[in-house]
Amino acid sequence: MMLLHGGDREEARNRFGQIWDQLGPDGDPLHRCTLAHYMADAQDDPDAELAWDLRALSAAEGVDDDRPARPGSVAALRALYPSLHLNLAADYVKLARPDAARDHLDRARTAARALDDDGYGNGVRAAIERLELRLRGFPGAV
Repeated sequence: MMLLHGGDREEARNRFGQIWDQLGPDGDPLHRCTLAHYMADAQDDPDAELAWDLRALSAAEGVDDDRPARPGSVAALRALYPSLHLNLAADYVKLARPDAARDHLDRARTAARALDDDGYGNGVRAAIERLELRLRGFPGAV
């Protein structure tokens, strides 16, 4: 994360990729979700960013009776759903796919209802509203 925030996106991608390979497809869903979420932020190409954000959502949805998560992971993953859908909505805005963006924005708004009234929850809800305003400028906006 320090590399990413410091502007070295390529090295951040390289390091995240190494960790991704170490986690493997059977890695802890929370770790896979979080890493894919960060990897998406390190992408320069909008299609690659979308692919990583979809991996993050898939990892979050991968917790079930056959693949249980560590204690506390399910709650942590649920808290990420608004942000995961918000990022997907933003990806679809970048790719000029407003219908898909609206779908994920609606999912983000629904999932955000479960967030606390704190800095994180309020920040996510504010970001949802900002993206909603951007979407109103797309052709066919309601």
